Amino acid sequence: MDAIHIERLSKTFSNGRKALDSIDLKVGEGEMIALIGASGSGKSTLLRHIAGFTASDPAPSHITLLGRPIQHNGKVAGEVRRIRRDVAFVFQQFNLVGCLTVRTNVLIGALSRVPLWRRLVGRFPRVEHDLAVASLSAMGIGDHINERASTLSGGQQQRAALARALVQRARIVLADEPIASLDPESSRRVMELLQSLNKDHGLTVVVSLHQIEVAMKYCARTVALRDGRVVYDGPSASLTPALLRDLYGAAAEELLTDTEIAQRDAAKPADRAAARPEGASARSAAFASASAASS
Repeated sequence: MDAIHIERLSKTFSNGRKALDSIDLKVGEGEMIALIGASGSGKSTLLRHIAGFTASDPAPSHITLLGRPIQHNGKVAGEVRRIRRDVAFVFQQFNLVGCLTVRTNVLIGALSRVPLWRRLVGRFPRVEHDLAVASLSAMGIGDHINERASTLSGGQQQRAALARALVQRARIVLADEPIASLDPESSRRVMELLQSLNKDHGLTVVVSLHQIEVAMKYCARTVALRDGRVVYDGPSASLTPALLRDLYGAAAEELLTDTEIAQRDAAKPADRAAARPEGASARSAAFASASAASS
């Protein structure tokens, strides 16, 4: 069964701009895919439609999650909240309540399973507390459980958001540029944790990214958007700089930050000097030279 099945999805904003244009997409259960594209390509809009946050144009279209329709012909399903229990949305800005403890923020993921009276008084069953502790430990921040969320670093807050997905017992994780505001080390850790949610916990993960080299490292499959259309859907390893320039033209430079470096690392030593593009950064050149020397 497909975790996500999208047919003919389109979205036109009030100013007339076509944000999504006849999107067809299938994501299998247990798959982890990257969603890439230059700014304004439609990545965030697509994720919000998958989650049922936004309705599509009133035209023939369909989105199903785990076999259940969440949108049909521009109308969000009446049981959207029930379906959304299986979907964890990880935002770029973490979406935590800073004045609450990390434990409470993570326990919010269990709200759909908790009776109303417990929600009103903030008393969660012991089993949910135990799950919160285990989830935070799995994300590597178990020792921060009683701290206020506002005291955590950006990377730690994003890990708390991923722990909340585990407490929610979600089956699908939609991550909207989760590493865009993080430093390189925190970005690596968050991507490894997303990969762990996929491989170790069996969750389906769709993560939008602005860095091609990250998609190539962590996701076997990449879907590329341009102007609201799918222009590539296939192996991440096949997304060479030349192909990206064919797909995006000048806008490809947004996505190519360190892709050339990764490609040179896999190239033959004799080819590396020739592979370096004119105007490459000093860091890229040093990397290429060090790689050639070590070979």
